[in-house]
Amino acid sequence: MINTLPTAGTERTTPAAFHIMLKPRGAICNLDCKYCYFLSKEMLYPGSRFRMATDLLESYTRQYIEAQRVPEVTFAWQGGEPTLMGLDFFRTAIAYQQKYCKPGMRVYNALQTNGTLLDEAWCQFFHDNGFLIGLSMDGPRHLHDVYRVDKGGKPTFDRVLAAARLMQQHKVDFNILTTVHAANAEHGGEVYRFLRDEVMTQFVQFIPIVEREMALHADGNDTGNQEGVAITNRSVTGAQYGQFLNAVFDEWVRRDVGRVFVQIFDVALAAWSGERAGLCVFEETCGAALAMEHNGDVYSCDHFVEPRYKLGNVNDIPLLDMVSSDQQWAFGQAKRTTLPAYCRECEVRFVCNGGCPKDRILMTPDGEPGLNYLCAGYRAFFNHIDAPMKFMAAELRARRPPANIMRHMAQQDAVFAAAKRNDPCPCGSGRKFKHCHARYGSASS
Repeated sequence: MINTLPTAGTERTTPAAFHIMLKPRGAICNLDCKYCYFLSKEMLYPGSRFRMATDLLESYTRQYIEAQRVPEVTFAWQGGEPTLMGLDFFRTAIAYQQKYCKPGMRVYNALQTNGTLLDEAWCQFFHDNGFLIGLSMDGPRHLHDVYRVDKGGKPTFDRVLAAARLMQQHKVDFNILTTVHAANAEHGGEVYRFLRDEVMTQFVQFIPIVEREMALHADGNDTGNQEGVAITNRSVTGAQYGQFLNAVFDEWVRRDVGRVFVQIFDVALAAWSGERAGLCVFEETCGAALAMEHNGDVYSCDHFVEPRYKLGNVNDIPLLDMVSSDQQWAFGQAKRTTLPAYCRECEVRFVCNGGCPKDRILMTPDGEPGLNYLCAGYRAFFNHIDAPMKFMAAELRARRPPANIMRHMAQQDAVFAAAKRNDPCPCGSGRKFKHCHARYGSASS
């Protein structure tokens, strides 16, 4: 999946691998999605052409490949909208990757797009060069078009669905990135079924929109930075996000295990199996997933493209030096060292680890800063999936397919369906069924 990233370890070493989100057009986009946090980053570069120069592309490609001490390297193209660079730019990028690729190394490309500019030529290029595409889509038409509009305020659903169909025709590997926000948060099951049955995707990411109000300069103008604790009404609440994920999980665990892959479910199964999450927001530390702007400026993270998190410019400082710098090390370790006691003592810390630092804007119940805005949702979700995850992890350890959970869930559901109101609840709580799972529609998960 596009957002599966390496993360920094706990010992001070030069990283064997790191990941850069590359923004060849900066924040420039042909859409005007109302919740997009990155469009405002255009303010950082007044007067810029917002196009990565060819010589910078070559220098970055060489440095990025040389710095990696792993057999597989992925170039991640993001924006704004990276396809605005045009096909010739990406043909040149492939040529530089082939020029500097180390013997035995495999180079991959992942590109996140809104899909509205894709045509036969783009899809043929993606197929021929093995690109993994992340396509942004927020559900069926009436949910997608609430916020995902073009510069004229017109809906984009038809163009995005056409892009999905075109990529399917050309056998392009792609996944769907769905943001969860105020408009679709109450429709988890509907969104999931649409993506599964209508778009016919097998790979999905659900990314929560936590949009803070823009900070202001002394003159009253936007700084372009999201700061403070005021959240826009487009954002999902923590409770809504948990309910959304629970609704999707309850459908998936009964029908689609091994057939549809939802990123956060994969992350959870890894954690319940004793492995690292493999996704930066749930790792104990961070710092190995950076961002580079169109002019070569490197920032600590895609969510922290702000002056105080700028590490330097790749034209002036070697890329590996910035990744290994004291500033970046401190940034990555702060995720763990600033975790509140409330989180350190939480029963789901082993999978959550406090979530992304960008969302740690609340106070804990005992008054300590640093609680994640999505805490209520994460905690509800990870507790909700505990029993099925334990079952699937046990199946993996026994070298059996985790998909066996579907048969187990069917058996459990049959027991709950047969329970009478005054029977002891089959969950083993000791309460009567009518006072326990009957209140939740006999949901046995």
